[in-house]
Amino acid sequence: MQVLSVILSVFLGILILGTVIVIILDDGDSAKKIAWILVITLLPVIGLILYFMVGINLRQSWYFKLKHRRFITIFGTRADSNVHRLLFGHTADNLVRREYKTLTKLLASDGSTCVTNGNNLEIITSGHRKFELLMEDLKNAKEYIHIEYFYFRQDKGSQQIKEMLMQKAREGVKVRFIHENIANIAIRPRYYNEMKKAGVEVEKFTKPRWPLVNLVTQLNYRDHRKIVVIDGKIGYTGGMNISDDYFIRWRDTHLRITGNAVAGLQYSFLNTWITADGSIDSDFKKYFPMCQENEESRTAVDGVTAEDESEGNGIAEALAKAPIQSLDMNFKLKGNDTLIQIVPDEPESRWPNIHMGAVWAVQHAKKYIYIQTPYFVPPEPMLQALQSAALSGVDVRVMVPKKADLFFMGPANRSYFTECLEAGVRIYEREGRFIHSKTFVSDDYLSEIGSANMDFRSFNLDYELNAYIYDITAAKVNKAIFLKDMEASKEVTLSAWMRRPWYKKIVQRIIRLFAALL
Repeated sequence: MQVLSVILSVFLGILILGTVIVIILDDGDSAKKIAWILVITLLPVIGLILYFMVGINLRQSWYFKLKHRRFITIFGTRADSNVHRLLFGHTADNLVRREYKTLTKLLASDGSTCVTNGNNLEIITSGHRKFELLMEDLKNAKEYIHIEYFYFRQDKGSQQIKEMLMQKAREGVKVRFIHENIANIAIRPRYYNEMKKAGVEVEKFTKPRWPLVNLVTQLNYRDHRKIVVIDGKIGYTGGMNISDDYFIRWRDTHLRITGNAVAGLQYSFLNTWITADGSIDSDFKKYFPMCQENEESRTAVDGVTAEDESEGNGIAEALAKAPIQSLDMNFKLKGNDTLIQIVPDEPESRWPNIHMGAVWAVQHAKKYIYIQTPYFVPPEPMLQALQSAALSGVDVRVMVPKKADLFFMGPANRSYFTECLEAGVRIYEREGRFIHSKTFVSDDYLSEIGSANMDFRSFNLDYELNAYIYDITAAKVNKAIFLKDMEASKEVTLSAWMRRPWYKKIVQRIIRLFAALL
């Protein structure tokens, strides 16, 4: 036993020393490095576990290239110049308002996709409507269906979509399905085997080969995206997973897209699929059919037309007069040239594009910025941006659920209220149905709808995807949706907030210590 104890002590010492050296040599904030070294030194075992779970900096270009080497090779050899031009050619950037062009470049950094025009957009605020639309589009699929979700449950609605996927596979449609690991841990292999027997190609999000890596990647680095691509022509993304919670019980926001922006969703899906060892056809043209169509030339403009603006005003006015139940619908924009930029992010990308884009949007807002998020645990740069905007006179509003779906997220959200309220940020807690929307809108032009929450996990640890929309109509619709949700919300005032019970303050402070793990 003594020999074993010595061996374990030596091994632990070497592991601690090696980890400390890695921390010192890593780029990043010095204060954060010192904090990790202190935690590991004082609490070696717990500190090492926590560091391997949330402390490792995966944002290294060499690591991204290593992990995605197979996709980079296949895409580089099979995608033609038209595909590359659409995804990375920045041909539609000149259609974006001048003051937002720097944002488009920021979001497209490190090889991410650029702005596309020629898009039709539907904003969906009802899970039931999303279910109906998705089922109809799946039913009409001719060539292939690509589907990737954080949650894909076993309840009634999920089973119906599963049955539709299997039916289409039996008809000869190529169905490729990616499921997240830890989020669906309760689902037995039999569930996926049934899909495989019907002809659906199923891949697990990650397949690490070593136990420790398996623990870290599956438990902590999660595929939080929600993507559907049908025949390369129809795409879905947003906040809604495949579950009756989203179809029936919760308030969420999703997008149905047709047009060139579907290429961005396709690119992200194929990246994940091929990286997960999924097989793919050699003919890439079928995956990007929009590149084969003749594009009409268009003169650059500074914004959108007055007709688009009046449409947004009309929807906003109608929604303002309607009851709150009117959010159980979708909003189909009449224009067919909405500017959309698909922005994926993952922990091994060189730059945290979604986090940096959100900070940029808050910092550059001139009149207002309205945010909806179920999890409000902003990292320091985001928190300071919100405070700075509010202090400079921008109307900053944040909406969170009155009752969170996870017991610890209520105190976690509220642990940031004091700092925000003192700076002038207005906070609303939506009552009734749990609101799961991840949206923001600013200055009647910029909107964002996607999978990323405003928290450390979405900004640094999870695989996310958001759609940035540069359009007056979309912005006015999103603003109207926010204002309609305010009717079911209660504003949190600073005076009332400061009178909350002392024990709640303590709980909120304790929960906040674990913000990086939530």
